[in-house]
Amino acid sequence: MDIFEFLKGDKFALFSGVELLEVRKGYAKARMEIQPMHLNGGGVCQGGAIFTLADLAFAAAVNSHALLTLSIQTNINFFQAESRGYLYAEAIEVLDKKRLSACEVKVTNEKGDLVATISGTGYRKNVELPFEAIK
Repeated sequence: MDIFEFLKGDKFALFSGVELLEVRKGYAKARMEIQPMHLNGGGVCQGGAIFTLADLAFAAAVNSHALLTLSIQTNINFFQAESRGYLYAEAIEVLDKKRLSACEVKVTNEKGDLVATISGTGYRKNVELPFEAIK
């Protein structure tokens, strides 16, 4: 098993259409094509859908060390509405300690315009994951 297979266990992200594209140590990139099911009453991508995309990238980046790391705090800022096309989330772990991890995620559209940013803190449990840590 690798981290890609492990994160297929995130059924909500999977059924939401989020696709994990790349994972390196402390880094991940994911994408989601905006579908009609992602739109809110105003006809733009619902904030929860954007958060789900960013959350999977966050999870991949902070769990790349093969120790179970769960989000304990997250802040999201929305800057631009989108109603079609792909959204991309790039997560970079900015703090990697024994028990704490901090991660910054940028969500962009296909042109590279900033749609949202997410800052999150993860708590690293003493639980090894069923794949090798990414070096």
